[in-house]
Amino acid sequence: MRISLLLFAAALCLAGCSQTGGGNYPEPIPGSITYGGQPRTKLTKAPVGSWFRHRFIDQFGRDVIETYVIQPDRSLLLTARVIQPIRVHD
Repeated sequence: MRISLLLFAAALCLAGCSQTGGGNYPEPIPGSITYGGQPRTKLTKAPVGSWFRHRFIDQFGRDVIETYVIQPDRSLLLTARVIQPIRVHD
């Protein structure tokens, strides 16, 4: 009985684990290339595994720099995001 309870508790803990996006990558935000899904056009000439940066201003006026990697299926994987704080000029 004790082992069954322990196995049930372990199964319950594992059921709560989920993997979204295949790792600890940031979720797309408004302005991201992959926000709302993958773009319709594919980067056919760029080598698989190559990366590039995308820079934009978010809805709060902050400068955002995202890094994408081209996957074997030609989709884009958002791997990193840096958000610069808003600078107040005197």
